[in-house]
Amino acid sequence: MTKKVFKGRVVVKGKASAEALVSKGGFNTLASYQHSLMFGDKTGKCSDQNNPELYKKAMAGKALCMPQTIGSTTGGLVLYCAASMSRQPACLLFSKEIDSLAAAGAILADVWTDNSMPTVDGLGDEFLEYVQTGDRITVEDDGSVIVER
Repeated sequence: MTKKVFKGRVVVKGKASAEALVSKGGFNTLASYQHSLMFGDKTGKCSDQNNPELYKKAMAGKALCMPQTIGSTTGGLVLYCAASMSRQPACLLFSKEIDSLAAAGAILADVWTDNSMPTVDGLGDEFLEYVQTGDRITVEDDGSVIVER
């Protein structure tokens, strides 16, 4: 087993341990969660057909690794709703800086729900090049992200 540690900026503090689910493209929050939130899919299966790395894969409880979010201004609300319905990822990990709307959703989910979704950004391009779907991810309070395979 190999282990590599990356350090980013803490947006939402917390600890998590989960299987990685990786998207090298931008993550459209609304398109990805729309089906799950509207039709009751508790696994949070990705409904964004424009994201082949995630399409039809369960996102709930996974370490969602991505460069950044893209899409509509509802992105933060969608993340909050996913957490309020217990369909959120175990954590959100960004290679680039998180946008303010997604950050607001992650922070509101932390404050207004009992469902933790630690969020770390600024992990760098090397993080996204290294991490693979299925790797074991551990997130620490200080923004350390440990990738094990």
